[in-house]
Amino acid sequence: MSSPIVTVEIDRDRQDLVIQPPTSGLGLRGRIRVPGDKSISHRALMLGAIAEGETQIRGLLLGDDPRSTADCFRDMGAEISDLNEDIVLVRGLGIGNLQEPADVLNAGNSGTTLRLMLGLLAAQEGRFFTVTGDKSLRSRPMSRVVTPLEKMGATIWGREGNKLAPLAVLGRKLAPSHYHSPIASAQVKSCVLLAGLGIEGRTTVTEPALSRDHSERMLRAFGADIEVDVATHSVTVTGPARLTGQTVVVPGDISSAAFWLVAAAIVPDSELVLENIGVNPTRTGVLEVLQQMEADITLENEREVAGEPVADIRVRSSCLSGCEISGDVIPRLIDEIPILAVAATLARGKTTICNAAELRVKESDRLTAMATELAKMGANVTERPDGLEIVGGTGLTGSHVESYNDHRVAMSLAIAALVANTPTTIYRAESASISYPNFIETLKQTIGDE
Repeated sequence: MSSPIVTVEIDRDRQDLVIQPPTSGLGLRGRIRVPGDKSISHRALMLGAIAEGETQIRGLLLGDDPRSTADCFRDMGAEISDLNEDIVLVRGLGIGNLQEPADVLNAGNSGTTLRLMLGLLAAQEGRFFTVTGDKSLRSRPMSRVVTPLEKMGATIWGREGNKLAPLAVLGRKLAPSHYHSPIASAQVKSCVLLAGLGIEGRTTVTEPALSRDHSERMLRAFGADIEVDVATHSVTVTGPARLTGQTVVVPGDISSAAFWLVAAAIVPDSELVLENIGVNPTRTGVLEVLQQMEADITLENEREVAGEPVADIRVRSSCLSGCEISGDVIPRLIDEIPILAVAATLARGKTTICNAAELRVKESDRLTAMATELAKMGANVTERPDGLEIVGGTGLTGSHVESYNDHRVAMSLAIAALVANTPTTIYRAESASISYPNFIETLKQTIGDE
């Protein structure tokens, strides 16, 4: 190729990504290994920090969010080696033994770090913690985890009636609880289960629909007594628990793979194989929806690694059709909705996304962000209170678009730019590093001659 499709322009305050769409005959080709699963990376660091003995983590995601988790638990006394993709060693303290930090714990941009960590902090009897995050995280709702913790006897103070960080936590002896969550949220469920580890008795979370089950799987692998009732969407931990250090192999993150699944499906003359991707059934909603949209996707070399199902995924260029995305599948693809919105702009007919109001309180209001920026590129998209309506097949035009400092918005718009008819500039695209540090390099490498 005579000129790169991806260039980076840097001004004083931000890094802008400029994408020149590939010329005819240049599709996405090759085999890709995406970064380690972010959800599993967080949990491996946390459980390793409260387990007894040593935990070895292979394939850890090196994004900003897991670094925030590692820094917080180092500040509370856990020994965590330098983060790398090969092997990270964690020497844990045991349940209930996190140390009172000398300074404020900073979760950065990571809602997972802050919300899950609150469950552990609330149960550290007699110790005081203050937790905060960046500007975005300080505006995101924490009441969804504070409320169930307070029902267990936790003492937590925060802004706007304990809804927003910074939050102050005084560790208490908590009581077991059965919490009926009004939303299907792996973060809420995990927070309550982590709080229940040190409590004598049964702590249960019941959800309206199935959410990600990485916490249940990993807690069981570390030695916790976990019961799952699939029929009622309930999970119970019986405490007090004793966790033992384990070896954790982190599979590729399907949320990161989703960008390439959509890219190969919509860019002509493309075929990609995504290697070693976690295909946990609570995370594969994106595969189900893309197959419903008639994407050419096959799973190969299916296997199980450290209790998590893994496969290689082959995806080829496809002629997509619109569909409805709603109901119980939403919790299983909530992070993938921005990139599915891009797929919808290229699909025949109408795609309707409902029951996704949760996207309004992510790193940005992702419904408004995707509706606004895709419209700039010529998409026929209507924003709804809980979703989007997209009439596809009209084609996209390059534009200057905004990432909102949201990694999933930035990467989704980068994929959209691949099928635009003129160059696209994405402002503040450096936010991609939060979950996918080498996204831009991978984008460059996957464009190849037929």
